Amino acid sequence: MGGRVPLAPLADLPTPAERLTAFEQELGLASLHIKRDDLSGAAYGGNKVRKLEFLLGRARRDGCRAVMTFGGAGSNHALATAIYARRLGMDAISMLVPQPASDAVRHNLLMGFKAGAELHLYPDKRRLKAGVAAVTYRRRRRDGRPPMNIPAGGSSTTGALGFVNAALELAEQVAEGLLPPPDVVYVAAGTLGTCAGLALGLRAAHIETAIMAVRVTEPDLANEAKARALFQETNALLHGLDPAFPVLKFPAQHFTLRHDFFGEGYGVSTPADAEAVRLLHETAGVLLDHTYTGKAFAALIADARAGRLRDKNVLFWNTYNSRDLTQATAETDYHDLPTEFHPYFERDG
Repeated sequence: MGGRVPLAPLADLPTPAERLTAFEQELGLASLHIKRDDLSGAAYGGNKVRKLEFLLGRARRDGCRAVMTFGGAGSNHALATAIYARRLGMDAISMLVPQPASDAVRHNLLMGFKAGAELHLYPDKRRLKAGVAAVTYRRRRRDGRPPMNIPAGGSSTTGALGFVNAALELAEQVAEGLLPPPDVVYVAAGTLGTCAGLALGLRAAHIETAIMAVRVTEPDLANEAKARALFQETNALLHGLDPAFPVLKFPAQHFTLRHDFFGEGYGVSTPADAEAVRLLHETAGVLLDHTYTGKAFAALIADARAGRLRDKNVLFWNTYNSRDLTQATAETDYHDLPTEFHPYFERDG
């Protein structure tokens, strides 16, 4: 795929698929593995790196001097974009909207600033839209061209290619005997690029694995219609690039978008995700977060305890970054950030 679509090699692949033996016995599963995409990049891991290989590859091919992306104030995607755009000599502009304050949000803001991101915060979508127009105009005048827009989460047809590749990588690991073909994959569903790409890649590899996509964002960002559209549009892109790539139907019978672990809002922790984060860290030393992966793993635990996964081969796809960057921001003063971000450091909530 990289020979036909511009790709910037950023990721450390393949990521391991590790067995969680103690946990699978406790939950009554035939097997439980974790796909360690938290280790996908030396500078910063998580699922965004696979997408950014294609997104920033396209930006570099097109001669862009800057990329603009979107997310909540503590967006992992915006941070990953800033880190890897800088590596490729491009500026990153983070267009952000409010989310509840937390240590993770504060860390990502400081890290994004240190990575050179141009940070903007807008109180609502209307003012975000006006801000996009203003910043785009300014950058066009300065650079001679506008920044390339990367959607929230990197979830476009170009970004989803990263997870078509990820599914094919998983198929190779299954073929090598590193894990059995999963009956079901649990994965956080934020903007659906990861889920749609996996669903498409698994179908192309003739692996009949069910996708259990656990919604962690508002329904306007993660819904069945968007998943279907992204699957079909990415499929059309690949078939157009290579007619040998099959035209596939969206696997509705193998794709479930779960809405019951979202809680009270984006970035708001729940008792179930708090337990899931604690259990996986205690049993396997793996870190999850409370916004995305904790909620997805909570769904897995709940289904297993309810007997719905008995004797099944289950895979949990860890989309979180586990690279420790705490020391990188130790000497960064939040007062250096734009003033609209200061309340995140001066009060909680």
